[in-house]
Amino acid sequence: MSLPSGTITFLFTDIEGSTRLWEEQPDTMRIALARHDALLRAAIETNSGTVFKTIGDAFCAAFHTAPQALEAALSAQQSLHQVKAGVGSGLMLKVRMALHTGSADIRDGDYFGQPLNRVARLLAVGHGGQVLLSEATQAVTGNSLPVGTSLRDLGIHRLKDLQQPEQVWQLTSPDLPFEFQPLRSLSLYDNNLPVQLTSFVGREKELAEIKSLLSKTRLLTLTGSGGTGKTRLSLQAAAEVSEDYLEGVWLVELAPLADPALVPFTVAAALGVRESMGEPITKTLVAALKDKRLLVLLDNCEHVLDACARLADTLLRSCPHVKILASSREGLGIAGESAYRVPSLSLPDPRQPQTPQSLSHYEAVLLFVERAAAVKTDFTVTTLNASALASVCSRLDGIPLAIELAAARIRSMTIEELGKRLDDRFRILTGGSRTALPRQQTLRALIDWSYNLLEEKQKTLLARLCVFAGGWTLEAAEAVGAGEDIEAWEMLDLLTALSDKSLVIAEVQGKATRYRLLETVRQYARDRLAESEASGSIREGHRDYFLTLAEDIQPKLRGPEQAQWLDVLEVEHDNLRVALTFCLEEGESERAEESEERGLRLGAALQVFWSVRGHLSEGREQLAALLSRPGAQSRTKARADALNGAGVLAAAQGDYAPARSVYEESVGICRELGDKRGIAFSLSNLGDVAQDQGDYASARTLYEASLGIFRELGDKWGIAGSLSNLGNIAFHQGDFASARTLYEESLGIRRELGDKKGIAGSLNNLGNVAQSQGDFASARPLYEESLGIDQALGDKRGIACSLGNLGNVAYSQGDYASARTLYEECLKIFRELGDKQGIAESLEAFASLAFKEETAECASRLWGSASALREEIGSPMSPNEREKQERELVAMRETLGEEAFAAAYEDGRAIILEQAIAYALGETT
Repeated sequence: MSLPSGTITFLFTDIEGSTRLWEEQPDTMRIALARHDALLRAAIETNSGTVFKTIGDAFCAAFHTAPQALEAALSAQQSLHQVKAGVGSGLMLKVRMALHTGSADIRDGDYFGQPLNRVARLLAVGHGGQVLLSEATQAVTGNSLPVGTSLRDLGIHRLKDLQQPEQVWQLTSPDLPFEFQPLRSLSLYDNNLPVQLTSFVGREKELAEIKSLLSKTRLLTLTGSGGTGKTRLSLQAAAEVSEDYLEGVWLVELAPLADPALVPFTVAAALGVRESMGEPITKTLVAALKDKRLLVLLDNCEHVLDACARLADTLLRSCPHVKILASSREGLGIAGESAYRVPSLSLPDPRQPQTPQSLSHYEAVLLFVERAAAVKTDFTVTTLNASALASVCSRLDGIPLAIELAAARIRSMTIEELGKRLDDRFRILTGGSRTALPRQQTLRALIDWSYNLLEEKQKTLLARLCVFAGGWTLEAAEAVGAGEDIEAWEMLDLLTALSDKSLVIAEVQGKATRYRLLETVRQYARDRLAESEASGSIREGHRDYFLTLAEDIQPKLRGPEQAQWLDVLEVEHDNLRVALTFCLEEGESERAEESEERGLRLGAALQVFWSVRGHLSEGREQLAALLSRPGAQSRTKARADALNGAGVLAAAQGDYAPARSVYEESVGICRELGDKRGIAFSLSNLGDVAQDQGDYASARTLYEASLGIFRELGDKWGIAGSLSNLGNIAFHQGDFASARTLYEESLGIRRELGDKKGIAGSLNNLGNVAQSQGDFASARPLYEESLGIDQALGDKRGIACSLGNLGNVAYSQGDYASARTLYEECLKIFRELGDKQGIAESLEAFASLAFKEETAECASRLWGSASALREEIGSPMSPNEREKQERELVAMRETLGEEAFAAAYEDGRAIILEQAIAYALGETT
């Protein structure tokens, strides 16, 4: 569908009273609607229009010119007036129509922009059978009206978008109705709603929910942190429901008040109620409003909350037809109140690739773009700035005021420059409208307003909560936030108070409540904590809490609840990173050695988590930084464990030389300390390096020594691991019977322990034995069971291995299409992990597949790339693998000829690793 572009005239239609007609005459309505749809579509398409959207019985159409749109509207109305659906039923559909002209963006087969909102608001004020035109459409129509028609000036009206009043025109024709009820614009209803100079963006879901709640309750309070747009949302909601209140909707602005006693006087003034001599103002208000049907907007109640609550309670009890829509940082806390927390604007995920099209679905982005275009008319979203824009909106938490302040800076800097300065957002996000409330002119002033209304203990706790990243639990807050001035038992009430005041967000996740701060509030609280003497002790408390948590979880990662505890560490990953950073930052303090030793313990405790969940590079960087600190050089158990962890992560990426080095230092320390378990782990890990580098004799010796110690200690987990490792040696040397026996013994122990990660590994190993013996029927279910366990654990490396093995089964059975799909998924994960060993094996799998698919040159190139990578990491093929490769290489030489084979093979050896991966995946030619 090719949509009109440039300056477009939009025609929107809907059926008046359609809901009632469906309820009263469903069968007749069904026939009538089918005829209505056919008539409208014919009228639109005959006049070169395009229907780009239908919503229920509403049509949205676009035209290149206004005369075309007018002809379509006239034709449709004439056809509808000539036909009565359902013989003898007397049913005629009354369709209202509106036209507006302007420019709009086209994305994903739809239009976006203010002209769409304007024509929708214009349609909303019309009546069935009426065709309304905006001033913009009337201006471009000129003398091109349909024959016999004219335009009737209906005067200036305020539409329910609260923007500047609109001159509205009606299309008239001798064969169409001429007289209608007055337009349902704001001009028809009493109100004091202010004109808005900027457009209202998004919030369709919130508006619908608020209007629904207003129909069911007499006091609705919109709550939320400062800057979330509570006021603007309440104004828009009031405008849209204005026709429900015979005596109008009335805004009472409370922000300027300093004295709570003035609240009832301010309400009376807004409603035009005069004081009576000698009578309390509240009594006068009740008398004036007792029989009135109206909506009162109490805006910005938080600093006069008690006074607002008392007045609202009195009015609701005494005036049965009065409703109140309040906006406040926290609810009024009286009987009958419904609270609605206003969320931030919808946000893109900055971690995902973004395009102008993908960003168009997020309210925060739409607001930023519209406000930025107002100060820099040529600002647009492009493929180059889309990611930066997503990041800025996300880092500003989708807070409308923050986004508007940031967008104003686009007049003097790029979106990328703005993003780099957001760490100092309180300096850069200034310069709001001079006519706005003082607290809305800068981001710091906005949060100062909320902070200054807190009690002292609430202020203290808010500052302390800044040490958390990514949220926290009640238990964590009690451990970290309590101190001399705050008792642990007070924490729940204080958190509840801060949540009620919209400074802390409380969210139920599963069966538990988790708390978090918006990043903007967190940065503000961080500045407050830095001003206090408790900053260091609070950060130490945070570090120690998460060290204890990680060490408590560490042994549980070997049992039946592995997935649950891995998920806990994933949720707390940001807090764990903060704790590690603090350990590194303490290098110049008096307690540096103690902090760095705790950092080593924390890093060691996280090694399994980093390994299973694919954070290999991050874990290596953290451990390398910790191990290099001056205070971490003592030959302690903490250092030995951290060295072991660093080696595991290095080996998982195929970096065997550094892995061997740290393992050897670790085993040396463990021997000095007499730590038998540590010795056993280090020996086993050294065996892994020897095995991966093809030194099976040394690997067997190391594994047997490790197994002996584990048996002495009665460590079943270690025994199972050593048996599995010895099975690997037998497997690589072609002794499949011994390998199977060792794997099955290991699997039995792991099932007894409930070690799911170990079980998955054993199943994969048994699958390898079955596949090597040509028993594919047995291999496939073993791999599939292993894959299911790894997916439940979130074990990325395990998932990749199982996918690769399933690919091998498909390859062996001649299902090359399935093999390719599985190999692609496998290689992408290994690339993400930086696992060079896994990448080499994947390239070899693709090479074999390419040869089977008769692309020998491609196969030779991939074999060359895999060979170069194996040489780089020092990991030769096992005898089994080497025998298979030699057969395929001989066949390729015969197919290509020696010279062509050598050229392609050397070409593969010469390209960089990422190019080889892209070549295998078909991402390049």
